[in-house]
Amino acid sequence: MRVLLVSNTTTLSLSSPPSPKPLAPSRLGPNSIHWAKKALIGALGGALSLGLLVSSPASLAFESSSPPSSIPAQPPSSSEYCKEDEGDVIAESAPEPVATNEGIVEEAWEIVNDSFLDTGRRSWLPENWQMKKEDIRTSSIKTRSKAHDMIKRMLASLGDPYTRFLSPDEGDEILAVNGVDVKGKSAFEVSSLIQGPNETFVTIKVKHGNCGPIQSIDVQRQLVARTPVFYRLEQIENGTRSVGYLRLKEFNALARKDLVIAMKRLQDMGASFFILDLRDNRGGLVQAGIEIAKLFLNEGETVIYTVGKDPQYQQNIVADTAPLIKAPVIVLVNNNTASASEIVASALHDNCKGVLVGDRTFGKGLIQSVFELQDGSGVVVTVGKYVTPNHKDINGNGIEPDYRNFPGWGDITQQLSQCSTLPRG
Repeated sequence: MRVLLVSNTTTLSLSSPPSPKPLAPSRLGPNSIHWAKKALIGALGGALSLGLLVSSPASLAFESSSPPSSIPAQPPSSSEYCKEDEGDVIAESAPEPVATNEGIVEEAWEIVNDSFLDTGRRSWLPENWQMKKEDIRTSSIKTRSKAHDMIKRMLASLGDPYTRFLSPDEGDEILAVNGVDVKGKSAFEVSSLIQGPNETFVTIKVKHGNCGPIQSIDVQRQLVARTPVFYRLEQIENGTRSVGYLRLKEFNALARKDLVIAMKRLQDMGASFFILDLRDNRGGLVQAGIEIAKLFLNEGETVIYTVGKDPQYQQNIVADTAPLIKAPVIVLVNNNTASASEIVASALHDNCKGVLVGDRTFGKGLIQSVFELQDGSGVVVTVGKYVTPNHKDINGNGIEPDYRNFPGWGDITQQLSQCSTLPRG
């Protein structure tokens, strides 16, 4: 997997995808390359805040202090300048494929045709989409700008606000962080490498555009690695019961580690119940949400299902270890509980590990992937959606809580006990 820096967007799928499976051979012209090999960012995404990943190399989510000893871009060698993905073996004398205007538009059409998941918000008729391909083949697209405009109109016809076009200057590729090659690493792992203590420096090696220069930039971290976890021990029932309160503000690279520390400390302090407050948590790194949900589940229990048109986006994600705690959990939610938060809330609820208290959640459960086109532009395509362990569609629906107001402890214990006796799946 290649990790892309993308600007002008705040929701993008950047967590670890399954290994791409071979798809049907491309039906593009002889000068085209197989778009499936150019898929940059895979499934399991949802709403990822791109505070960490932006395209401007001078800002990279951190404030640069008086130009920090940045290494000027060096003209790369011809072999490095337009290097293909691993596995694309090209003879040294072979010319680079020429990206024609018609070929780029048709390539975008193929990507959507093979991967786009219609979420049902608007009717998407396959026969109408097929007609668009005929329009492309009979059109003479004289400029690259017109080709891009044609792709934008084509994507807009889908009626999906998350499927969109990216111009070549909206995406840079991360090659290394502090000298560590990130090829094959998930964006969750890469963001963990980038984050660190405030005011320390990190060196990020990026490639600008599809065939642009390679540059190393030293940037100073500025308040990026703030803990999203706050916790305290509360006494209830005249001091006879201890409850561990956990507030999780977002899912960043520190979320799981800091939540584990907080949970262990609260356990040591005698917590017999836990409150996990996800109100106003709009998501973040979805992979962090998945790993946090696993902390509460038994081995083999489903965290979330992903559903997509392409088989690589059809998964049953399960817990692979024993739970960190077995105490009952009350999950606080509201209308701003979204994306990764909804994955955690539904995983605990549907597996009878917690009850939900508050208001219906936001309902953001779509997966987008970014695919690079031959000229360095790209398309962000909705390729899948999340479905809860009880097979409920999150997107557009949200999750209905069990209680609007805080219930009695006896009610919670009784509900979880009854839940565990019901058939699931």
